[in-house]
Amino acid sequence: MITKKLMLIGRAALTACLLLGINNALFAQSVDNPTVDLEMVERMIEEGKENSQIMDMASYLTDVIGPRLTNSPQMYRANEWAAQMMEEFGLDNVYQQEWGPFGRGWELTRFAMHVHGENTYFPAIGYPKAWSPGYDGPVRGEVVYLEITDEKDFDYWRGRLEGKFVITDTPAEAQLLLDPIARRHDDSTLLRLANATQQISTQGGGQTPGAAWLARQQAAYEKAQFLMDERPLAIIDESYRGWSGQVAISGATLPAEPGTPWGQRPRPHQVDAPTPVPQISLAREHYGRIYRMLKHGERVEIELDMQVEFQDDNLYAWNTLGQITGTDPDIGDEVVVIGAHLDSWHTGTGATDNAAGSVVMLEAMRILKALDVQPRRTIQIALWSGEEQGLHGSREFVSEYFAQMSGNSFDPETADIKDMYEKFSAYFNVDNGAGQIRGIYLQQNDAVRNLFRTWMLPFSDWGTETVTWANTGSTDHVSFDRVGLPGFQFIQDPLEYFTLSHHSNMDTYERLVPQDLMRNAIIVAAFAYHTAMLDERLPRK
Repeated sequence: MITKKLMLIGRAALTACLLLGINNALFAQSVDNPTVDLEMVERMIEEGKENSQIMDMASYLTDVIGPRLTNSPQMYRANEWAAQMMEEFGLDNVYQQEWGPFGRGWELTRFAMHVHGENTYFPAIGYPKAWSPGYDGPVRGEVVYLEITDEKDFDYWRGRLEGKFVITDTPAEAQLLLDPIARRHDDSTLLRLANATQQISTQGGGQTPGAAWLARQQAAYEKAQFLMDERPLAIIDESYRGWSGQVAISGATLPAEPGTPWGQRPRPHQVDAPTPVPQISLAREHYGRIYRMLKHGERVEIELDMQVEFQDDNLYAWNTLGQITGTDPDIGDEVVVIGAHLDSWHTGTGATDNAAGSVVMLEAMRILKALDVQPRRTIQIALWSGEEQGLHGSREFVSEYFAQMSGNSFDPETADIKDMYEKFSAYFNVDNGAGQIRGIYLQQNDAVRNLFRTWMLPFSDWGTETVTWANTGSTDHVSFDRVGLPGFQFIQDPLEYFTLSHHSNMDTYERLVPQDLMRNAIIVAAFAYHTAMLDERLPRK
């Protein structure tokens, strides 16, 4: 019977597990003696394949609720829906952790842009940047190209931009799309990750900005402040990435003097921030056409119908949490957290960034509850908000329950350490698109290398077996790692994430791969379960 079950997991994994001498009937494990509960993993695989709800959840979250800008009505609706899912799955202690204040919500209610030449017309593909102000009705104005080379140019344009649409940059050079947009990790990239060392990962470290860089930053600031003072109808730029109608976008910006720390720059969602000039990004093909028409001396006008709504009634955001309560009388109050950010930008429907990670976490918890697991430690799910604006939700969670830093770097002597700090075991995150998990980043915590390698053995036939010493950043595991807690992001196949869907209008349900998401949920469930069943917490760096 055991041999038959093991064969379902895979011949390569079976061989490796037998070499480890694993005994399912007497499952026990420690960091120094890692094992795999193969019977439980087999049940997870069966439940995750036969009864998966992951694509139905993904469709509802993306197609019905839609994009989820932090503090928008859609984001609050997503929080409520996620809590409903958790309750339906039978999780304990489902609640919304309120944090903030974050600032105003923003919702795009109408957008259409029409480009009129002297003898031609075309509708433009574009999107406003989040928190841009709108208009009560359609507006129309001439497009001008603002080129600033010295102070005389400021003098020339001062007082001439009212009622105008302004473009300020030369278009990107056209490219033939000869390379594949989507790809999976091959053996060479996985081997490079597996071989990562401290020397490799720190190679080519940051350098002090030079005089030329500082001069460019100063010029950009002066131009941004000039436009802020002159108040044209809108500032128009091109998508910062992509072709074929792709528009990649984030939030509107406000002028900040060079050298202003990133966390201290003014943001348009802040209640006391100045109102930005409306900012719109166009598909590169349409931006380039407008630019070239102007270069030919053609008069170009834009008719814009852009209406937005700001929400000022609730400045606080929510994280949505639930749990499977630990059963061990000695360590049941210790926690293993799995999480992903629920918020998104507003152009697509936030499918790969990060509905994919959110539904993976929900499905992982559903699998664990469907199997009636009895974890020794508490397994908690956390779906964050405010990630796209700076990891706000997860940082607020860590600050409230575990540790609050007193500066930009963690010092246990000066930080406000909470009682739960010593009750924390690990955090696992998914937020690199919809691609299948192929391994995990150790964040330089080599003490868990053998443990994670062992837990991935049942998934080697899926190509999930790479453990890298390297760091990865820019998502919510960093909030834990920065205060000395074990926080990990999985290695995922890139697919189209950084070439097509990331922060763009192409980030829709169609970019999701069902098999990848189902496998990811199973892998996350296995990692959460095995971490909860350890004799001790995961070691810290």
